[in-house]
Amino acid sequence: MKLKLFSIILVVLLCLSCNLGNDNTAQLSVKSPNGRIAVQLELDNLGLPFYKVQFDDKTVIDTSYLAFEFVNAKPIKEDLKVTSVRINSFNETWDMPWGEQRNVKNNYKFIKAQFEETSTPNRKVNIEFRVYDDGIGFRYEFPEQDGWKEALIKDEHTEFNLTEDYKTFWIPGDWDIYEHLYSTTKLSKIDAKSYIPKTNLAQSYIPENSVNTPVTMVGKDGIHLSFHEAALVDYSGMTLKVDTEDLNLKSSLVGSENKSYKVKRSLPFTTPWRTIQITDNAPDLIESNLIVNLNEPNKLGDVSWFTPMKYNGVWWEMHLGKSSWDYGMELVDGKWTDTGKAHGKHGATTENVKRFIDFSAKNNIDGVLVEGWNTGWERWIGFEDREGVFDFVSTYPDYDLDEVTRYAKEKGVQIIMHHETSAATQTYEKQQDTAYALMQKYGMHAVKSGYVGKILPKGEFHHGQYMVNQYNNAAIKAAKYQVAVNAHEPIKATGLRRTYPNIISREGLRGQEFNAWSGDGGNPPEHLPIVAFTRMLAGPIDFTPGIFNIKFDEYRKNNQVNTTLAQQLALYVVIYSPVQMAADLVEHYEANPEPLQFIRDVGVDWEKSLILNGEVGDYVTIARQERKTGNWFLGGITDENSLTLEIEFDFLEDGQSYEATIYSDGENAHWDDNPLDLKIEKQTITNTFKLNIRLAEGGGFAISLKKT
Repeated sequence: MKLKLFSIILVVLLCLSCNLGNDNTAQLSVKSPNGRIAVQLELDNLGLPFYKVQFDDKTVIDTSYLAFEFVNAKPIKEDLKVTSVRINSFNETWDMPWGEQRNVKNNYKFIKAQFEETSTPNRKVNIEFRVYDDGIGFRYEFPEQDGWKEALIKDEHTEFNLTEDYKTFWIPGDWDIYEHLYSTTKLSKIDAKSYIPKTNLAQSYIPENSVNTPVTMVGKDGIHLSFHEAALVDYSGMTLKVDTEDLNLKSSLVGSENKSYKVKRSLPFTTPWRTIQITDNAPDLIESNLIVNLNEPNKLGDVSWFTPMKYNGVWWEMHLGKSSWDYGMELVDGKWTDTGKAHGKHGATTENVKRFIDFSAKNNIDGVLVEGWNTGWERWIGFEDREGVFDFVSTYPDYDLDEVTRYAKEKGVQIIMHHETSAATQTYEKQQDTAYALMQKYGMHAVKSGYVGKILPKGEFHHGQYMVNQYNNAAIKAAKYQVAVNAHEPIKATGLRRTYPNIISREGLRGQEFNAWSGDGGNPPEHLPIVAFTRMLAGPIDFTPGIFNIKFDEYRKNNQVNTTLAQQLALYVVIYSPVQMAADLVEHYEANPEPLQFIRDVGVDWEKSLILNGEVGDYVTIARQERKTGNWFLGGITDENSLTLEIEFDFLEDGQSYEATIYSDGENAHWDDNPLDLKIEKQTITNTFKLNIRLAEGGGFAISLKKT
């Protein structure tokens, strides 16, 4: 990683921006580089630490206390004194090996205060705040100290005391899944437990009135806040418990049914960063780099063995019911055996995968995902004895791995491996080296992993410390075999892609497949205009766009995709991922060559990204410049309401002409009534061009801009 600009200024201030009182109180403050965000860290007269945050001189986080509760020790909450304070400035620009942009500015001021108990056992804890122009991050550090070797954290009590009843976009604080539709309510009206009767998934656990992060809020005067965490390593995922009367959020860590504590750590250690993005408009939330900047620099070095790509594959057809993951084998004496009862609907056959390879090779699509290739799918969900079901090496009889990989290499296409663990973590952990070695042998550099089902061992949850370590350790091990990981049913993204750039994407939201089989109408038109300002703030999303057969009545009459065709094209730009799936069936693309051209053309790796307009939950337009060509691509989407936008192209290069191909909603387009009404126009433009474009209900537009 090349460091383009680095400067660090150390200023030790014990009195200038710090006021240490004689009564054990303390007032410590620091401002963002542009001066708009100010943080004040204080001790009250009981020695209890709290903080406040101001934005443009308005208090957005009022007196919010910081404390910890332990199983093996008394709480750390009061009786503290400040022993030292350091206030620093830091400024660098670092390169993303792949991403929404090449150059990332990392400029902040920070304050780090060391606290110590005034009475026995005189434990020490440090609190560090980093204040950026786009928000803040803060964390706790438990330094090495005599008499305290291990912390068993019962819960972390970090408060976010809000100053108004914000319009809030939220999903419940589920300990097992993020695959819920978003609600839009006042903060005071959040009722997470109202989701419980709606869940029809393999796993869901909502123990209290809390929300998962990122959770985004919009104030009456246009202030936008989004709460999340960064650098989640060897710790439990954080939900935010909601006090609907006092308008207060408090950290509530995901626990375990097997332990009295939620986090177990040996000293010294640091917690993840608690983050608040703070802007005065919606687009700046997406442009923020707060989450990745709070993570450590690249630890892997050169990762050029992974290249961002579009991919197709054996996936959507199973959700439609055209084919199945399983072959029809039986478990005989502990081994999967072909007893002659194959049902003939297996999707991952050599012949079928070759068809996808041929299509991808012809259409500038670099990868083919193959799900259902390995034995065990007949008994992978709904059974308690899932340990040992999959082995991640043995293929079904109708899938020739040698021939498929040979053929793919001949065609210049990569095979993307699939590992469905069925949440049987011990089986996967034991076999990872063997599975990754197999991938390395065949030159496969990307794996999609899945964790559907209740976690084994019983009593653990997808978002607790046990599983945080499972996800992270799997990716770290994969890097040793030059394998990049796209995790489904994952732990939330927290910017670790900076530290481990082989963590390329993940699910972690209600995805496209819900449109095929959810039974509740699928994802409504407002879903993705909310996702862009909530889940996408955490990191890349493997949403699997590009469905052309919107209604798919020949497979499922009561389900459909609730967008127009134009919006499906726009999602390749709007919803960011370095791996983007052309998710529909080959025959549906071959029947629609004109819109397919946009998928052929659109990039996946970006020099820069600009958010041209947007409002949370309503609409958004994003422009991205491709790294290797300098060409630009635009995507815009809206909710159930139509609107007309004026797009200015002043971001284009001076003196350069571009061939614009505009894919927009037709005059009669509508997400339900007429989703396939698509208009395609071409014209030559420069950076003085302005475009008025209409987005239909549930619609969108996509534009490719190629240099002439």
